[in-house]
Amino acid sequence: MRAKRMAAAVLVAGMVLSSLTGCGSSAKTETGSSADTVNADGTPDLEMWGVNEGYLPVEKGGDVYNFYKDLTGVGIIQPYVEWNGGSNYQQQLNLKISAGEMPDIFLPVNGMEGDLIKNGALLDLTDLLSEKAPHLWNSVPERVWDIVRSYDPTGEGRIYGIPDVRPFTPYTGMIRQDWLDTLGLSMPTTQEEFVEVLRAFKTQDPNGNGAADELPTGGRQDAKWMDHLFAMYGVALQEGAPDWDIYDDELTYSAVTQNMKDALQFIHDLYEEGLVDPETLLNDKAAWDGKINSNRVGVTFRFAQDALLYAESMEAATGVKPNWVSMPAVNAPGYEGFYTTKQINGLAWVAKNTDDPEKIDAVMKVFDAYGNPDYWADFYYGIEGMHCETVDGKKKQKADDKTTQQKLVIMPANSLADLDFKIQLYEDMKTDDRAWAIDEAIKAMEDVQPYGKVIAGDGMPSSVYNGYADILNRTLYVEYASKIITGEYEIDKFDEFVEKWYASGGEQVTKAAREWYQKTLQ
Repeated sequence: MRAKRMAAAVLVAGMVLSSLTGCGSSAKTETGSSADTVNADGTPDLEMWGVNEGYLPVEKGGDVYNFYKDLTGVGIIQPYVEWNGGSNYQQQLNLKISAGEMPDIFLPVNGMEGDLIKNGALLDLTDLLSEKAPHLWNSVPERVWDIVRSYDPTGEGRIYGIPDVRPFTPYTGMIRQDWLDTLGLSMPTTQEEFVEVLRAFKTQDPNGNGAADELPTGGRQDAKWMDHLFAMYGVALQEGAPDWDIYDDELTYSAVTQNMKDALQFIHDLYEEGLVDPETLLNDKAAWDGKINSNRVGVTFRFAQDALLYAESMEAATGVKPNWVSMPAVNAPGYEGFYTTKQINGLAWVAKNTDDPEKIDAVMKVFDAYGNPDYWADFYYGIEGMHCETVDGKKKQKADDKTTQQKLVIMPANSLADLDFKIQLYEDMKTDDRAWAIDEAIKAMEDVQPYGKVIAGDGMPSSVYNGYADILNRTLYVEYASKIITGEYEIDKFDEFVEKWYASGGEQVTKAAREWYQKTLQ
C-alpha cells in the first residue's frame, strides 16, 4: 500500500513538473536525500523544507541541528533550496517528490497539497494532534481547524496540514507623523483630508532638503503593496491580491465589484496628479524600499512591525529618525474602509505519509514543540552567538548575516503566535539606542488593530481555482488594473474586465467559492 501511495505521489509531481518545462527556473542541485536515520542516542532525524532567502543550510551535526535536537528531541536537517519567490522552491520540491525523496515536513505552495492528499502521500493528522501534539492542537482556534478540514479534497474533513495562523491584524497603512508635524497637519480621517495631505507632502518639502523629490505615496509592480488606497473602498485585498468578501449580500471576488472600480478610478486620479510614485508599477521590492529609506516617501503599506525596519534603515542611510505610525483606515464617500485581515493564510506545514510509528512520533514532537508557547522565544532567538546575544541579561537578535547564520526554519512567531507575544519580543529587543524605533513598531502594531476586519474568504482553499490558474495568478486583473491606473485604459474598460473574468472561469470559481463558504462558515 505504501509503495502505491508513493508511486501516485511521483506521478502527481511528474505532472506538475511537465507544466514547468521551459519556464527557465534554475534546477541546480541544492538538496540531499531525505533524513531516514536514527541517531545512536535514539533520537530520529527529519528533513524539513521551508522558506530560505539566502541563509546557510541546516546540516546534520551542525549548530542549528543540535539546537533543534535539544529543544524537540528530533534532529532537523534543512538543505538549502533557493526560494526565488517560491518558483524555484516548488520546482525543486517536485523533483524530490518525483525521485521518491519527499521531505518529512515541508511548506506546500500553490495548492500542491490537494493532489498529494488525494494520492495518499501526506500524513493524516486528524487523530494524532490532540494526543501527540496537544500544545499545537490547543494553540489553534477551533474555527481555524474547521477551515483546515475543508481543505481535504476527498470531502471527508480530515486534517492534513498545520495552518499558518495570524490571530491579529498584521498589515497597516503607514504615514510619516514627523512629516505631518513639520507641515502642521493632522492625521487624515477622511479621504478628502488624505488627498490634501498627499498634496502637501508633494509640494511643501516635508523632508527639508530643498528639492521637490518627495513621493507622497506609491507601491510596487502588479499593483502590490498599495492596499491602503484600495482599503478606503472596502476592497478585500492582501499585498495587492484581491480576495473574497461579502458584497451585495453574496460572497464575491473583490476584483469584480463596484468597490474595486471606484478604487481604481481614485488611484488613477492620484497617479494623474502626481501623488503616486510614477514608477509604482515598475518598482520591485528593492526599488520601493530604497525610496522609502532615502527619506522620500510619505505614506506606504507594510506589516506594522516593519516600522522598526524602516525607521532604523532610514537612520542608517540618511541620519534621519523618521516617525512611522499606523494610519487609520479612511472611508471613501459611501464606503466603509478596513485593512484586510486573514487569520489563516493557508498551510504552514504538511508531513510525508508513513507507516513508521517512530517517524510519526518524531513529526508530532516537532509539531507539539512548534505549538508550545514555552518554546516560542527559543525558536525565535535561535543560537547564542549566531542569531542572538545576551545584553544586560536579555536576549537580543543579532543583525542578519546570511554568510554566517544557519536558517531557523521553525518560527512560530511568524505563523502562530499572538500579538501579545509579538509585542513582548519587541519589548525585549530594546536598548537605549533602539528604543525609539522599537516603540514606533509596537505602537503601529497596537494602533492598527481597531481597523482590521476578518474577511469572509478567510482561509479559502486554493482548490476553488482548480483548472483556472490565470484567475489564481490574477493575470487578467493585473493587466487591467495596471492600465487603468496609468491611464492607458479608461475606467469604462473595467466592465470589459469583469465580463472577461467571468467568461474565463470566474463563474465556475465563484460557484466553488460560495459552496465552500456555505459549507464551512455558514
